[in-house]
Amino acid sequence: MENIGFGVIGTGIWGEAHAKIFASHPHSQLMAVCDLEADKARQVAENYGASSWYTDYEELLARSDIQAVGIATPDFAHRDAFIAACKAGKHILLEKPLATSHEDLAAMRKAYEESGVRVMVDFHARWNPPLYIAWQNIREGSLGKLISMYYRLNDILYVPTKMLSWAAKSSILWFLGSHTIDTLRFFAGNEVKRVYSVSRSEVLEKKGIHVPDIYQSILEFEDGVIATIENNWIIPDTNPHWNDIKLNILGERGMINMDLTGNQAFERYLPDKSDHPDILVMPTIHGKPMGFAHESIRDFIDRLHNGKEFLVGFEDGYRVSKVVLAIMDSARNRMPVEVEY
Repeated sequence: MENIGFGVIGTGIWGEAHAKIFASHPHSQLMAVCDLEADKARQVAENYGASSWYTDYEELLARSDIQAVGIATPDFAHRDAFIAACKAGKHILLEKPLATSHEDLAAMRKAYEESGVRVMVDFHARWNPPLYIAWQNIREGSLGKLISMYYRLNDILYVPTKMLSWAAKSSILWFLGSHTIDTLRFFAGNEVKRVYSVSRSEVLEKKGIHVPDIYQSILEFEDGVIATIENNWIIPDTNPHWNDIKLNILGERGMINMDLTGNQAFERYLPDKSDHPDILVMPTIHGKPMGFAHESIRDFIDRLHNGKEFLVGFEDGYRVSKVVLAIMDSARNRMPVEVEY
């Protein structure tokens, strides 16, 4: 495949990351961007050298010089753009989660299977060096047979109250929990078969945001591995980083512990704040966008260009969403739920 013409649908934080990489990769060219807000679309197009911008993605998808698109609309708003891109014959990099309802998942699967396009879901944690090294250790058998895993992935209160205007239409499970589940699937090498979860709604309800603060969940995998996950988005804003990340992997012959909160290797103390500058996720080094969140987008371009299979595809996104929906069902009913794929 020659250099690929790309479009971007949705120009928020991750949409701009798509634009940045599509514009700078040697095998791609950013042709156009789209956002419901004209000013945002225009600004991103100007910043990254796209010749056109739109507020209607159907106009972008109608262009013959665009072969692939990055879709980075809000969590709950993936279905329509995804189906339209499938019908237009465009290859797709879709931000997680794939979809947030059984109905949307079914419609998107139908469109995908009928289209023949290639789809990658951007679970960029698979490119996170510490997580990848843990996966290597598991695959090599260093830990022996896996017994259990614990993964705590939380956000500060700023995220649902100020960063996301649509937090009530999503949940911490869609926003971060989908990464948690995919990473554990990546480690286990098999699927979640049963879940049990409890949630609590207190802090955000009082702020008029009608969505749970926290989910505590137990996942049982097909091979017997037990995983415990915690996802909340009410960590105090004074936390030095927007994420709070802890991970433990226990095997019959070994164990791995991680504290990846803001990467504790770099702490900065200034007169008015203390923080952990980003040196891992999306830093800019000598003017070049680096970090594992950018690397996943580069990998999409590389594999689209060379024809190799994506590391994380439509089916991964579909199965993760099915697990999240089962967790939410379990939390509502306070009962274990079998995951139906």
